[in-house]
Amino acid sequence: MISTNFKVENPVQNPHGVDVRQLYNHDSAQVMHITLQPGETLKPHKTPVDVFFYILEGSTTVHIGDESHVFERDSLIESPANIVHYLSNESQSVTRILVTKAPRPTNPTKVL
Repeated sequence: MISTNFKVENPVQNPHGVDVRQLYNHDSAQVMHITLQPGETLKPHKTPVDVFFYILEGSTTVHIGDESHVFERDSLIESPANIVHYLSNESQSVTRILVTKAPRPTNPTKVL
């Protein structure tokens, strides 16, 4: 059995300048934990694989293509490969999101 707790993982460097911690990184998938403080936003970007977001705490605005919607805790949102997407915390409280990319990308994410 392998167990990982985001609280003890070190933040990974990222172009968005937000708290991102890697929880799982294997050929089959990559899982990251993102904490967005009030007002923080990821930069618009494209990933070469499908991504899904699971809102663990708080609410976040998810922007995928030309759609934007506010999602609350316990929501799962799918984002197809190669579509511009980003997350923003427009609330007054912390948001925590689990991000899964499947399979793990072999090409880099393109920040726009």
